[in-house]
Amino acid sequence: MSKKQQAAEVLVRLLVGAGKASPQPPVGPALGARGVKSMDFCKAFNDKTKHLAVDTPVPTVITIKPDRTFTFVTKTPPTTYLLKRAAGIDKGASKPGTEIVGKVSLKHVYEIAKLKQQDTNLKHLSLESICGSIIGVARSVGIQVIH
Repeated sequence: MSKKQQAAEVLVRLLVGAGKASPQPPVGPALGARGVKSMDFCKAFNDKTKHLAVDTPVPTVITIKPDRTFTFVTKTPPTTYLLKRAAGIDKGASKPGTEIVGKVSLKHVYEIAKLKQQDTNLKHLSLESICGSIIGVARSVGIQVIH
């Protein structure tokens, strides 16, 4: 006789605009396929992200339990989004190694690093190492960091 296996928790990672969660794709299909009411998530997410600027992309990790309840954690916006907003550009360079599409100061990098340090996966890192990785991301997007 086989034993009935306990269903495990499911993690769903989504990138949703702040205050713009709706049951349409990508939220609806991702949650509906796992039996979760997407409207409940949308209301909770929009309420939690109402302090952010509208359409700011917010990485979200949703944990769905076997009884179809869920919890979610929002993270800080992607580094590339923050850098492009600080530089005042819409998209990065098509040839990042040779082309420069914008400039940011070290102060911008420091402010982004302070914001990113709030993430749980970056709490243990020093501010200097986070700044170093942000400078690397800026270089790969085609943004020059001015000292």
